[in-house]
Amino acid sequence: MESSLRNSNQASPATAEVRPIRAFTAIDFANQWRAFLLALVGSDMLMIGVAFRLAYIVRFELTLPFFQTHIEAQYPFYQGLSLALVLFWTLIFALNGLYARSNLLGGTQEYSLVFRAVTIGILSVIVIGFLEPTFILARGWLLLAWWLSFMLVSTGRFALRRVVYALRRRGFMLTPAILIGVNSEAKSLAQQLVSWHSSGLDMIGCVDNKLERDMPAFSSLRVLGNLSDLKELIAEHGVTELILATSALSRDDIVAIFRQFGFDSGLNLRLSSGLFEIVTTGVEVKEVGSVPLVRINPLRLKGFDRFLKFMIDIVITIPLLILLLPIMLAIGLAVRLDSPGPIVHRRRVMGLHGRQFYAYKFRSMHPNGDAILADYPELQAEFLVNQKLVEDPRVTSVGRWLRKYSLDELPQLLNVLKGEMSLVGPRIISSEEMPRYDEWGTNLLTVLPGITGLWQVSGRSDLSFAERVQLDMHYVRNWTIWLDLQILLQTVPAVIKSKGAY
Repeated sequence: MESSLRNSNQASPATAEVRPIRAFTAIDFANQWRAFLLALVGSDMLMIGVAFRLAYIVRFELTLPFFQTHIEAQYPFYQGLSLALVLFWTLIFALNGLYARSNLLGGTQEYSLVFRAVTIGILSVIVIGFLEPTFILARGWLLLAWWLSFMLVSTGRFALRRVVYALRRRGFMLTPAILIGVNSEAKSLAQQLVSWHSSGLDMIGCVDNKLERDMPAFSSLRVLGNLSDLKELIAEHGVTELILATSALSRDDIVAIFRQFGFDSGLNLRLSSGLFEIVTTGVEVKEVGSVPLVRINPLRLKGFDRFLKFMIDIVITIPLLILLLPIMLAIGLAVRLDSPGPIVHRRRVMGLHGRQFYAYKFRSMHPNGDAILADYPELQAEFLVNQKLVEDPRVTSVGRWLRKYSLDELPQLLNVLKGEMSLVGPRIISSEEMPRYDEWGTNLLTVLPGITGLWQVSGRSDLSFAERVQLDMHYVRNWTIWLDLQILLQTVPAVIKSKGAY
């Protein structure tokens, strides 16, 4: 079954390829979702059981210096306790929303909920031991069970998520969705939803009163009909998601749609903010004088989140600089011996809220790079479009090797210490590039640029400019500390593979 999610960001009303509507019913998805939930519950129970067993082995069966206190281990007791706790913790997982569709297969909030549920589970065991004096458990076993449960359950869920993403690319585990309204905001919505393969949405088309049925719209979507046809279209295609581009609809249309479909348990009604081009930092609704008003947060990161991200940057960067100092000195010597010019290149770039700073990199080009590129008009034209060249004549022999493994970016660790950059963030933007970003430029400057990011672990320079921007926008809109940790873990294998690096 071919996936109907595909990249088509450059489609226009005149040239868009009309996507065939695939037969897909709500029953199909319901059965697939039940199978996924069964696999998820089974994975959680297995991983919790394995965690308890490993905790027992480490605490009681291995001779470790930090577990010197002798405790007579009763394996049948711990075995029975583990079986009971597997069921008990699965119930805690359910009560914490870990099997609710809204918390699954999107972002890193799921892992945060796993951490909370596992912590609640281990605290429950501790409380029982406090209230019942005869219920004695080794503290080492408790700590190991807590840590291993979180790690193994998260690993199991991460693996299942990869399986689901692969299935979605093949047309499974997708929910049929209709986009309501056609305008520039709707086009931006469609471009991101259609090309984001892991979204789980099968965008079958759009509905609008101003365009005729079967007209191409954008992103390979066609017009299915007008608002009066919506009820029949939902029933015909088994639609479970309605996405409203609010700036394309009148207030009366939005209210009418909500009254008709807002209380249907089989439908998810989603409204865009109407400020798609500028809102990345989040909005909050608060009553002021009994009037509900929407407030746009000026910062994406604030309070404890900002402090936590800063602390992770410092805690990781300082040891890295100490460990990598000999390598950096060797690279500096190699750069100097390879070609004349400075060892470190300083590039003027845009920082948080547009404040400019110099980003450091080991020099990987000849000092007269512009003159060299002038001899290659076809490469000049390619560079203006992509800001990258696969075969760049300006790059030195050492520089090509440094770029392949991203070693030229090591001096940016100093930018992190200075608070100008973060380990993880959007791609660096120069002032000359800002006009290319159009309305997205301001959005991407709401957080510190990063040495690595989603673009780094998702294809690097093999990605188109539009794809890089889309990934950075996704990062800004969906930031969590868990997402940063996930990207950091994925960066090492991405750099080693060196795919898309030039």
